Order: sequence, then structure tokens, then C-alpha cells
Amino acid sequence: MNKIIATILLGTSCSLFAQTNPEVYLGNVKSEYGGLAIYNFQNISNDAGYDNQPSFVGNSEVLFAGNNTNQTDITTYSIATKTKNNFYKSTPGGEYSPKMVPNKTNVVSAVRLDPDGLQRLYFYEKGFKNPSEAIKGLQVAYYDYYDDNTLVASVLRDDELDLVVSKLKSQKTDTLVTNVGRSISKVPNSNTISYTLANKDKNQELFLLNMETYESFFVCQLPVGIQDYAWLNDSQILIGSNSKIYLYDTFLNEEWSEVADLSEDNITNITRLAVSPNQNYIAIVAEPND
Repeated sequence: MNKIIATILLGTSCSLFAQTNPEVYLGNVKSEYGGLAIYNFQNISNDAGYDNQPSFVGNSEVLFAGNNTNQTDITTYSIATKTKNNFYKSTPGGEYSPKMVPNKTNVVSAVRLDPDGLQRLYFYEKGFKNPSEAIKGLQVAYYDYYDDNTLVASVLRDDELDLVVSKLKSQKTDTLVTNVGRSISKVPNSNTISYTLANKDKNQELFLLNMETYESFFVCQLPVGIQDYAWLNDSQILIGSNSKIYLYDTFLNEEWSEVADLSEDNITNITRLAVSPNQNYIAIVAEPND
């Protein structure tokens, strides 16, 4: 495996190699006074190892790639009980980017990186001993689901990432865009998936992929150095930079506006973000600024 791509998979961009101890934090989101309040962050991974790539299971749990005695495994955090557990027994490899499979009970997908360099997307089901490969032979790096049969992913090709659409039942894969970024996300309540591309200045631009026509549409440019984002709803985007969270409204088409400053919470180097379906919670990856 190309070493550059391997580094990207493990959770840091080229400008963020200094991120040595990423943690996953959970906060509250509330609309108020015509704006947005993001507050009450708690460290839900809370260990000295690698913790990254959160996603939500409905509005009650957070999945993330969590440290488990120096191995990265699928970790679950219950919002109600404030407890974390391993979703699946340890495998020879490390699991990254865990997501709940749509319309599947107790089935989680994750990118597994084995000690020999083999990298594949697997389905993990509680109670079953052997994970099953989602798309045979496909070197998935990052991904999201459009529906329970359609996977949109960036896959490894030489030293680049290509955007592909794969049908899980037929195992058919089509390559749509070459040399894409790492952030792929289903846009809530829409027929689109978003992805990023680097422009001539090497800044990431955000595009929407219409899943009915496979046409792409430009949305906006992410701030310099930013690779990750999350959709708050079908029109508002959140990103993190240093200790701050910013919002972009695609309807208003204005500049990025600051909605939270987490410096007083001793949180810095925010990268990945995820928002719960009911928009009441946000999970971020960041570093403690002790």
C-alpha cells in the first residue's frame, strides 16, 4: 500500500500530522435566537490511544474507531448510559470508519487494515464469528451509504483516491471521479451525496453528486487546510478549524460564520464531525489542549 494513502486512512491530512492523540467528543446542538448553539462537550473516548471517525446510530449511540489495548476496534458509546463498549471481538487488523448499515439490525461496516497491508470494507454482525467482505476486492478508504444497496466510496488507486458507486447486491462498481478527497457524506433528506475535490490551489471544493443522474454540482470551497465537514441538515454545513466550529448556509450563500469556540473547553485541532439525525448532538474529533 502506498504510504501516503495509508497515512490518510489512519485519520490525518497532510497538514495535520502533528495530531498525535485524537479523541472523540460529544456535544449538544440547539437552535436559538435565529442562530445555533453548540455546547456541553464531553470526551467520550477518553484514552491515550487513537480514537477517530465518529458516526451516529440513530440518536442514541455513537460509533467510532476506538483504541482497544493498542488495537483500533469498532467502539460504541451509549448517550443515555454514558458507557462505551466494543461492538465486535478483535480481529487481526484494525477497524476504521465504522457506520451502521442502513436497514440492518446489529450490522456495522468498517474499513479493516490488516497487518499484511490488505485493506477492505467488511460487514460485522453481532453474534457472527466471521465478517463478510462488502465489495469483493475493492480497496475502500472512505465511504457512506446512499441507501441499503448503494455505497459511495473513495477507493485506492496508486497514490490517489477515486470516487466510485457500488451496488452491494450485484457487486457492480462504477468509477465516477478521479483524485477525490476523503470526505464523503449522504446529504440528509435529499437524493445527493457530497464529496470533495482539490482545486488548482490545492484547497478542497465541495460537490453534490445527484444519485439519480450521477451529475455533480459545485457547492462551495472549504476553508484553507480543511478536509472534513458534516451536514447539519440539507442546506447547512459544519466544519472545524483549530478550536472553532463554523457554519455555511447554502441557501444564504454567505461566508463561513463561527458558531462555537471550544478553546475554553481545552479542545483544539478539530477535524472530523458528525451530526445526529435529530440534529440534537454533534460528535467531533479533536485533541485535548492541556
